[in-house]
Formats: sequence, C-alpha cells, structure tokens
Amino acid sequence: CPVEQVSWFNALKYANALSKKEGLPECFSVSGNSVTVNTSHGNPLNCKGYRLPTEAEWEYAARAGSKGARYGPIDKVAWYSNNSRNKTHPVAQKRANQGGLYDMLGNVYEWTFDRYGTYPNGRVSDPIGSKSGIGRVIRGGSWDINARYVRAALRSYYELADRNYFLGF
Repeated sequence: CPVEQVSWFNALKYANALSKKEGLPECFSVSGNSVTVNTSHGNPLNCKGYRLPTEAEWEYAARAGSKGARYGPIDKVAWYSNNSRNKTHPVAQKRANQGGLYDMLGNVYEWTFDRYGTYPNGRVSDPIGSKSGIGRVIRGGSWDINARYVRAALRSYYELADRNYFLGF
C-alpha cells in the first residue's frame, strides 16, 4: 500500500534515508519544523539524491504524454470514493499510465516539494514553485474523494506537519 499518514517533513526524512542508504547526497537538512535544501541556491533540482518531485515533475509523470484529465477510465486507473471501500489499496492493482507508473491518481494524495501559491505569469520550463505560500502542494486525489477531483491537474495543499489517512507518497 502507499505510505500514508506522514507529514511533509517525514517524506523529506525518508528521501534522505534512501539517499544515505545508497551513498547519495542528502537533499535536505530537517530539524524540527525547519528545512534547508542542501544544494546551491536552494534548488532541489540540483540534488543527486532522493527528493520529492516538484509539482511540475509530478504532473508530467502523472500525465505521461496524455492530454486528458486522466490517463484512462477512472475505474481502471484509480481508487476513489466509488470503488475504494473506504481504504487504501496495494499499489499496482489498477492500470499503469503510459509511462509505466501506477497509482498516480487516487489511492492517496501525494506530497510534492513545492509551496502552494499562484502560478507564475507566462510560459515557464521546469518551475520549482512559489517562493512563498501556504503549505505544500499535494496532487492526484485519494481513495475518499469524488471522481471529479481525481485528475492530473488537481492541486491542493496541506500544512507541512499535517498527517492524514488520505495523504502520503
């Protein structure tokens, strides 16, 4: 099953633990409610270790070339309120997207690195997200949400220390 009931801080600590295990640089210094990106100019894209995806990276991975709200019929690709029986499910029980990734929609909302704020004006390439904002972006919908919200473009946020049964990575 997906990891759930973890805060954004816990997700960063897990990414650091994976990096350390594989001899890669840790991307973050986490102390209490303080986080520092361990790369030049605070850009997480420069880190060679494990990290949370940016919001743009998450959407690119979820869409995997598709242009629609979902990469297939919702009952074939996602656990949501009408088919989940009120719980998370093991990963890879639904159809993968065209990139071979499972559970990008539904099951649990997924943490991203980015702050929740307004999108920049104009076209951008590989944006890192807002310099300020409330909480951190979550994407993809979850097992307890209505079908209309389980789509690649859905974005919401939670506070960094929040933990919930429908939130994880």
